[in-house]
Amino acid sequence: MIYPLILTLHLFAALIFIGTVFFEVLFLESIRKQLPARVMLLVEQGIGRRARSLMPWVLLVLFGAGLGMVWLRYLPALASPLTSSFGTLLALKIAVAMSVLLHFLGAMFLFKSGRMSPRYLHFIHASLFCHMIVIVLLAKGMFYLTW
Repeated sequence: MIYPLILTLHLFAALIFIGTVFFEVLFLESIRKQLPARVMLLVEQGIGRRARSLMPWVLLVLFGAGLGMVWLRYLPALASPLTSSFGTLLALKIAVAMSVLLHFLGAMFLFKSGRMSPRYLHFIHASLFCHMIVIVLLAKGMFYLTW
């Protein structure tokens, strides 16, 4: 009974995180050209403040639930990940997810130290966008690809 709950928490947290990254990359970048710079700055500051207060909790749930899922169901597959396509894809998904976490921690450090620049922010968003696509493909592939 606990696994379905943990899976649901993991999926909702992933939905929030991926949705936020996709919104920032696919919508905000095109809106930037249509709004005056001052208005766009206010929009970005408001979204940024909200994201910095919400995302640590979202990532805590996302990674906590992911660890719970591994512990409850997928530990045997990770014991020798190269012996099955599922284990291999799961191990790759976890590696990419750890890179996402490092991106997030790096961004938080840059914000807190006052060194975050628009160039860094653009790079981090683009990189996270690519990571999210890879994670979604790996997550689906784990259940549908075999070799």
